Amino acid sequence: MNRTARALIGILLLTALASTATAFLTSYPSLPGALGGAPPPPALAAEISDTPIYQELPILRGDTLQAVLRRAELETTTEAGLLQAVMSAYDVRKLRAGTSFVLTRTALNEPRKLEYQLDADRVLEIEVPAEGDDAQPLQASVVEIPSTVETTPVCATLRGSLFQSISEVGESPELAIRMADIFAWDLDFNTDPQNGDEFCLLVEKKSYENRQPSTYGRIFAATYSNMGKLHDAYAFEDGEGKVAYYSSDGKSLQAAFLRSPLKFAARISSRFSHSRLHPVLKIRRPHLGIDYAAPTGTPVQSVASGTVVFSGWRGGAGNLVTVRHSNGFETMYMHLSRRQVKAGQKISQGHQIGLVGSTGLSTGPHLDFRIRKSGRYMNFEKMNLPRESSVPAERREAFESARNEFVAMLQQHPQASGAVLALSAGAGGKTPVTTSKP
Repeated sequence: MNRTARALIGILLLTALASTATAFLTSYPSLPGALGGAPPPPALAAEISDTPIYQELPILRGDTLQAVLRRAELETTTEAGLLQAVMSAYDVRKLRAGTSFVLTRTALNEPRKLEYQLDADRVLEIEVPAEGDDAQPLQASVVEIPSTVETTPVCATLRGSLFQSISEVGESPELAIRMADIFAWDLDFNTDPQNGDEFCLLVEKKSYENRQPSTYGRIFAATYSNMGKLHDAYAFEDGEGKVAYYSSDGKSLQAAFLRSPLKFAARISSRFSHSRLHPVLKIRRPHLGIDYAAPTGTPVQSVASGTVVFSGWRGGAGNLVTVRHSNGFETMYMHLSRRQVKAGQKISQGHQIGLVGSTGLSTGPHLDFRIRKSGRYMNFEKMNLPRESSVPAERREAFESARNEFVAMLQQHPQASGAVLALSAGAGGKTPVTTSKP
């Protein structure tokens, strides 16, 4: 077939395709106007127009509000109105890099609402009216996110870390930190927890209708069964109206000293000894403290309230902080990578005094922690730490009533440990009360 014949066949085929397309379009006049037919019915057009489309406008480091809104490519008047509305209702200096505005548009790309979540409970909202509505200045309002608050038991068995175990039952690791704070005088969460330990918390939990992560309020009760020994704690107002935690027999959980200068992520690499082979000097000599192996930068806390009497460099101890406490006690924190207190400074129990390091005579990052009384070094692991107080006699009956109610609520959880089920709940407790916010 020559070139002329092939060209003629091509022209005939194109003519046939064009005729078919024309016949198809004339047979379906209801296709959108862009294809030659009638526009869609008004009801369908309205439904398409009202379909929301959400655009996230992230706040980057160094952004101004105007720079964020500029990325939305809005009309100048709309952008200016939103800018003014936000600035009139919120201090834009508090906008946080890493958070986002959310712009709601219609399917026709018309802006309808701008939102920014201020915190877990509140959202800043600005409604944008449709074109043709009364041209009023845009107004911002703070709207509370609908939520439900309930007092609920959370129970789990330790598998791996405390954080992991709480996450596996669908709760936030925040609860692990708060539980460690409650039992900080009885349990060293660096060394004491063992796989198979069981624990429960009775906590105020707030759930949100928009399905954002839950938040937590007060912890009313906590139990931790460590290798068969039960530790329990119940919140109760002391004689001065301050909430504190007490064990089931009414003794305060708070002691003069915390059980550890580190909260988490540490193991004891060397214990108190009168004859230890020094890892650097290679000679046997007393080691009158406890070594906690932990990554450089791990926060170090003072185990008791007191006054910093030394903060500086001291030979083999490297960066050293020494704190003087009441009744002739002193504690020392050695090999710090950074000191965060000054001599003469008064600090409270749990105050962060420095960061773990490897300064001085050290083979790796760790904290050498020592305690002495009237100049004599003591084995901190074996110290019997006295309690600060007990429930006053005149409030004992009220405490027992509250404790029994909390126990009964803990026992409602299907994973409550045998130790919790064995606790006496008195006359029983009440069903958790649920309250809602509109």
